[in-house]
Order: sequence, then structure tokens, then C-alpha cells
Amino acid sequence: MKYVSKGRRAFLLINNTALILLTLICFAPILNTLAMSLSESADVAAGRVTFWPVNFSLDAYQFILTRSEFFSSFLITLERLALGTALQMVLTVMCAYPLSKENRQFSLRTVYVWIFVFTMLFGGGVVPAYLNLKNAGLLGSIWALVLPGAVSVYNILLLLNAFRGLPRELEESFCIDGAGHIRTMLQLYVPLSKPTLATLLLFTMVAHWNSWFDGMLYMNKPENYPLATYLRSIIVSFDFTKVTSEDAYLLAKISTRTSKCAQIIVAMLPIMLVYPFLQKHFVKGIVLGSVKG
Repeated sequence: MKYVSKGRRAFLLINNTALILLTLICFAPILNTLAMSLSESADVAAGRVTFWPVNFSLDAYQFILTRSEFFSSFLITLERLALGTALQMVLTVMCAYPLSKENRQFSLRTVYVWIFVFTMLFGGGVVPAYLNLKNAGLLGSIWALVLPGAVSVYNILLLLNAFRGLPRELEESFCIDGAGHIRTMLQLYVPLSKPTLATLLLFTMVAHWNSWFDGMLYMNKPENYPLATYLRSIIVSFDFTKVTSEDAYLLAKISTRTSKCAQIIVAMLPIMLVYPFLQKHFVKGIVLGSVKG
């Protein structure tokens, strides 16, 4: 039995209590939002809903989920998620690998790093980006949502530091065995950097899933909206000329607040289901390569 002093036990008690309270504080808004989305609009407006639904109702979810536009926007978001995540991860690895080399191995490394950092500090803005996509004929296509954010300098810098933290002796042993850069990158660097790659994968998926502004800007038709843009549009600029009799019946039973809560839950649920599988790599992936001995 390991001896634990009274001071240590007191610290653990206070520390665990504080962490539990902090967790409850962070989780409380989610419970409140879920409870309001499952309650009658009159009870929500009266302030009677806290952390448990009052007069349980699924009208807000029915209004969102029974519309064909919801499923089409959901499929567009899944397509964007698959294409955007795959493209960004491939480009991130391909950029981070050569930039992780020493100057004697890649003489222009410093120049390229400063070019990438410059793009983090200065940007052309929304209008030049829109004009570029328009001139390229990409407006209204899925590539307008994927290509502008395909290269993330922040992710490249994180993965670059992770690559530079790996022992150089491993790469030298690969070179002795006759491996080229592609094989070294795929069979050595990528497998040893799985925590960082999992973290970047999570960042990329969340960014694509939650992004709504580019969908509103680059999609010229509402039927091409991704899910986040569509969920915003039904509250901010809902087209009442297309309301059916069933929609009108549901709109009379729900309020703006309950529908907003329902759309928040619908939008966050898929990412919440994915997050537990990647969370174990999160902390390790962020700090990997940041500590130098």
C-alpha cells in the first residue's frame, strides 16, 4: 500500500471537486439548450425550463428534420467533410515534411516558411477570394467550399514541429536501407505522428462542419447550402413563401428560441460522436515537438 499524506489527500479532494464543478459548469449550457429544444415554446418563453424539458415536445426537431432541404444540405456537408478533410490532411503532410528538414537538406526551407507565415499575418480579404473563385468558375460547386481552406498554415506548423521532434537516426536508417523521401514520409514520419495527425484531423473536421459563412458567400443557390448555412438560414432569413400547411402548423407551435436550440443540438451531435475517438490523442498531439531538450 502506497502511503498518502494528509496534505496530499486534501489536495486530491479539492482538486477533484474543482474539476467536477468545472465539468458541470461547462456541461450545464448544453443541458439547458437540449432541454429548451425538447420543451414547449410557451414554457421556454416563460423561463420555466432549466436542465429538464417541460411539456416534452419534438416539434422543433420535426420542423428541421422533415424538410427535404435539411437532408440535401446534410449530404453536401458530408461530401465537403470527406473531400476537404482528405485534401487538407494530404497537403498538410506534403508541406510539413520538406519544411521539417534542415537548411543543408533543403536550402530554401527558411524562405518557404516565411512565405507561409506571411499568409497567416496578411490576407487579401473576402472580395479577392470571391473574385478568384468566380473567375475560376467554381462558384456554386463543392470545390468552392473545399479549395480555399485546403492549406492550413497553422496545421502545417504543428505537424512540422512534430516531424522535427522525431529522432534523426530513424531517418538515417531508412536512407541506409535505400528508402526515398516518399517512403520515409509514409512509413516513418506519418505512423510516428499519429497523435498530431489525429488532432489535426479533429480540427479540420470541426472547421468544415461548423463553417457557414463561405456557404452563404460562394453558393449561389439555397439548395447548394451546407448544413451549417442552411440551419442558419431557416432562422435568420427563412423564406415564408415556401411554407406548406404542415410547416405553418409547426411554425405556430415552436418559437425562434426553441428552433435555434434544436439546430444547435443537431449541428453539434455528429462532432460530439466523433470527438471521443480522437480526444485521447488531443493533448499529446498538441504538445508533441514543442518541448526541446
